[in-house]
Amino acid sequence: MTVVSPYTLYALIAVALLFDLLNGLHDAANSIATIVSTRVLAPKWAVAWAAFFNFIAFLVFGLSVAQTVGSGIVDPGIVDPAVIFGALMGAIVWNILTWWLGIPSSSSHALIGGLVGAGAAKAGFSAVVWGGLWKTAGGVVFSPFLGFALALFLSLAVAWVFLRWTPLAVDGVFRHLQFASASLYSLGHGGNDAQKTMGIIAVLLYSQGRMEGGFHVPFWVVLACQAAMGLGTLLGGWRIVHTMGSKITRLTPQQGFCAETSGAITLFLATYIGVPVSTTHTITGAIVGVGSARRVSAVRWNIAKDIVIAWVLTMPAAALIGAAVFALTKTLG
Repeated sequence: MTVVSPYTLYALIAVALLFDLLNGLHDAANSIATIVSTRVLAPKWAVAWAAFFNFIAFLVFGLSVAQTVGSGIVDPGIVDPAVIFGALMGAIVWNILTWWLGIPSSSSHALIGGLVGAGAAKAGFSAVVWGGLWKTAGGVVFSPFLGFALALFLSLAVAWVFLRWTPLAVDGVFRHLQFASASLYSLGHGGNDAQKTMGIIAVLLYSQGRMEGGFHVPFWVVLACQAAMGLGTLLGGWRIVHTMGSKITRLTPQQGFCAETSGAITLFLATYIGVPVSTTHTITGAIVGVGSARRVSAVRWNIAKDIVIAWVLTMPAAALIGAAVFALTKTLG
């Protein structure tokens, strides 16, 4: 076990929290794109609304996702500060690149990819916990598919229930309901996404012998990660908001409610069973679902195709960056 100085340990924790902040900034679009694009809330109020529910998510959910990331992706026994640094830098570099290009890729899978790449660079692929990795990779398909299916069903059900209402009356009802659906989605986002960084910090502390009573997530780590996630959301990610909120399909308040509610159900389920899914994948699938319920041509499939390509590239690209950073760190060290 490589034991580092307390200052190096604090620096690595700071880098992890920086990733968490960038995760919130990068994924702010997931929480607020629909409620902004439907003009229910102005952007500055939408990010504050989402940030609040991102932060309080720890009051609602357990820490099963953090356990998966901390001990179910690579063998905790091979983890050292260089592996953690490689994992974080793999995710951060990929996040910054995709944020700059306005591509809603997955911060979650970037972190998983970075961790696998750095871990494999140190100890080979035998260090990978394949069961946990396949469960996570399954989320790439599971979350957008379930979000799509639920949003399509909910859109059709809502259309049938409000068949005899005037468009103006329906619009008014769902402008109010979107406050609830956006809150639930932000809660699910904070519950699933912040736990990935909790798992990374927890396994770092475990590797340094600073954890008594076996692997767990200290409460101060929970609070720090939720706060960093909320702050990142507060800063917003406006390039991706535009892509999510208007480029894929145009949304009404009714459709925004259906997309957010479907996404929230998917995230609540994934967090409950401990699967670190992508909130980006989830809300994109839901937005495509509500667009398809209107008519297939309402979805700009060329934009959706570009997003899917970014999804496919995220884990291997972050893994390569993570492995390269690990190798460079060991060489310079």
